[in-house]
Amino acid sequence: MSDNIEIVLRLREQIPVFKCVPGCHDCCGPVTTSSEEMSRLPVKSDAAHEAALQEYNCVHLGPKGCTVYEERPLICRLFGTTSTLPCPNGCRPDTMVDSEVEHRVHRYIANTRQVLV
Repeated sequence: MSDNIEIVLRLREQIPVFKCVPGCHDCCGPVTTSSEEMSRLPVKSDAAHEAALQEYNCVHLGPKGCTVYEERPLICRLFGTTSTLPCPNGCRPDTMVDSEVEHRVHRYIANTRQVLV
């Protein structure tokens, strides 16, 4: 396992989870993610990517929400868990993400090659 995947897995464990509003996908726009995280997601066609981008959606957004929820990128996991990326519907975990963890996620993003999901 690569060092970056190990970093991703450790960071995932430190990001709190919470219940979203059923059917909401207000945070599910196009995002960038590391090559390591992308390699764990299903491959989508160029046409699927184009269609999603035209709607400003993530290519992995399905009719019932995120189709890759368990493997969603770190940036998606941060939405709603930090004051800098609040949920537009006011949902949040009981305890927000630790600021040092948020900093480490942003540092990881800044220091890895990012690709469009």
